[in-house]
Amino acid sequence: MSRLPFELQLALRYLRPKRTFVSVITLISIIGVMLGVAVLIIVISVMTGFDTELRNKILGFNPHLKVTSFNTRTKLQDYRELGEIVARNSNVVTVAPFIEEYVLLGTQPEEGDPNYTPSLLRAVDPNNTAGIDIVPKSIVEGEFNLKNDGVLIGITMARNMGIRVGDRVLLVSIREIQEAHQARKDEDAPTPVPNDFEVTGIFDVGHYEYNAGFVVTGLVTGQDLYDYGDAVEGLFVKIKNAYGADAVRDELRKSLRGDNHISTWLEEHSVFLDALVVEKNMMFYLLFFIMIVAAFGIMSAQITFVVQKTREIGMLKALGASRFQIMWVFLSQSLMVGVMGVLSGFGLGILAVSYRNEFLFWMRKLFKFELFPEKLYMFSKLPAVIVPQDVALICGASLVICILAGLLPALNAARLHPIEALRHE
Repeated sequence: MSRLPFELQLALRYLRPKRTFVSVITLISIIGVMLGVAVLIIVISVMTGFDTELRNKILGFNPHLKVTSFNTRTKLQDYRELGEIVARNSNVVTVAPFIEEYVLLGTQPEEGDPNYTPSLLRAVDPNNTAGIDIVPKSIVEGEFNLKNDGVLIGITMARNMGIRVGDRVLLVSIREIQEAHQARKDEDAPTPVPNDFEVTGIFDVGHYEYNAGFVVTGLVTGQDLYDYGDAVEGLFVKIKNAYGADAVRDELRKSLRGDNHISTWLEEHSVFLDALVVEKNMMFYLLFFIMIVAAFGIMSAQITFVVQKTREIGMLKALGASRFQIMWVFLSQSLMVGVMGVLSGFGLGILAVSYRNEFLFWMRKLFKFELFPEKLYMFSKLPAVIVPQDVALICGASLVICILAGLLPALNAARLHPIEALRHE
């Protein structure tokens, strides 16, 4: 004999598959809850993955703090002294000089016409990679070598330009372009000759923008290209806790003189990061309407079921069943539908997130269709991070909605009078 309360026994008995209209609605309700939970888990995990991966790529290819002059045209001549002052802060790990300017990169093929593309040159000290920590770990061809005339380029740029390790490329600075333009006006002015450099390595940091648009060189190369002499554009600063950059910046402002500007990585990328957070929240609220639609399916099934079982309700009340027991019979049905839908949706969502990239590869191979274009989303693979708190919130809220959907029909069933219920035909 079953130890379950008779309310649960009746609920389980009524939920057994039968070839009736109510059974079809119940099945549809379970599928609706399953799809709602699965879609929410997939979307929220992917949005969280986007945010996490983007922050990791930004922190790997950019400094936590950047010290420059307030006047963007002014070079830092005393950067060594500034670096020593910054390094005295207990939260600072590394300080490194840098130059970041636009250049025109050109190929030198043995046959055919050369290709040119605008790029952002980042010149750093080869012995101090603060600000580009991810690059030495992301070399896929060649080696991390910025000595002499060595340069590093991203894998996307290498593919687009047909460049391999060991090839010679031209780097034309804006200064050289201006000098060439002046030479056209003044016949006596010397015409600058662009310098060529050797591609010593190709990196893949997993971010399309960095792989396609950046050239990394040694600090001396950048100084020569833009005639900086012994000066630099600024200092890259790496600290112990990247998310405490605002507090460290406030401390450094007290140590440095007033004509220096200190910016944080959150400030420089705040627009995009804030947009991701807003988009994640909006996706959660919008997609949660799927659960509300599924809840209406549960409600309609329960209302129809109460009408069909009116005589049985009258018999139970005549035999002494209380209002709470009658209500619990129908409320437990909504609970069971919710539990089955949430559990199946949880399993489907976790499975889809786990094999998301395999599915995208299969779609690309079968239909020749790119569901996740790298140029648009900037990542070579679809990122996803499953946060237990988010999953618990989705499953818990979905289950509550399912229970609430069955509350009104259950209350109507509990309010039926035995005589009126027995008279029902």
